[in-house]
Amino acid sequence: MTLPTLRETLDAHGLSAKKSFGQHFLLDLNVTRKIVRLAGPFEGRAVIEVGPGPGGLTRALLESDAGRVVLVEKDPRFVPLLSELDDGWGRLSIIQDDALRVKEADLVDGPAHLVSNLPYNVGTALLIKWLTGPWTPHALTLMFQKEVAERIVAAPGDDAYGRLAVIAQAVCEARLVMHLPAAAFTPPPKVASAVVHLVPHADRPAPERLKRLERVTAAAFGQRRKMLRSSLKQLGGGALCEAAGIEPDARAETIDLAGFLRLADVLP
Repeated sequence: MTLPTLRETLDAHGLSAKKSFGQHFLLDLNVTRKIVRLAGPFEGRAVIEVGPGPGGLTRALLESDAGRVVLVEKDPRFVPLLSELDDGWGRLSIIQDDALRVKEADLVDGPAHLVSNLPYNVGTALLIKWLTGPWTPHALTLMFQKEVAERIVAAPGDDAYGRLAVIAQAVCEARLVMHLPAAAFTPPPKVASAVVHLVPHADRPAPERLKRLERVTAAAFGQRRKMLRSSLKQLGGGALCEAAGIEPDARAETIDLAGFLRLADVLP
């Protein structure tokens, strides 16, 4: 099936990006194919894509070894355009809904990948949902603003190190695998972007432990310039730190993942 270019498809449907949805389209199929290669191989597993827009990434996924390709698109304007990508083999499913509300376990059976150029305005919220929710993807390959991507993979002592890094790295191995300039998008955003590849740990923290980790990191990084004895005062302060084997005068940005997990484990 020969398809028109993405730009021709957008023009034919009279579509453009909506600022309110945080939309920036990736129309270069060489770039979308590279992202899919970084995400794979899929070996017949299902792939969920959030915010496909005009379908640049979708086209690359349908060319790959993915099994079912399930699209979750909030903007109803794109559903007719995306439907044109269906080759009749039953691989493509389109769900017109808000990705923050859908239950991924209802969309796919068995292990599945998440591959998405996420809308900028909900990217972090979606990642936290996937990291801490009941459904565990096989792997996640996601595009964010460069600043957010750097926060996900940051190490203790880095300027970008914070709550997002601790939560993400407690659940997954996270690597930054690709940088994209603003000029790669239509319309160009004001910032550069980057792709992060995350693979869940086999021994990811239990839900209750993850909730405690969220509480500890929210308090510690909520006042990141303060010593932990002060920022964690409501949770136990210096006594909590000492129980976890951590210096109460330390600051959150110097504590590694293992330290935060110890704090979570001794939290009353």
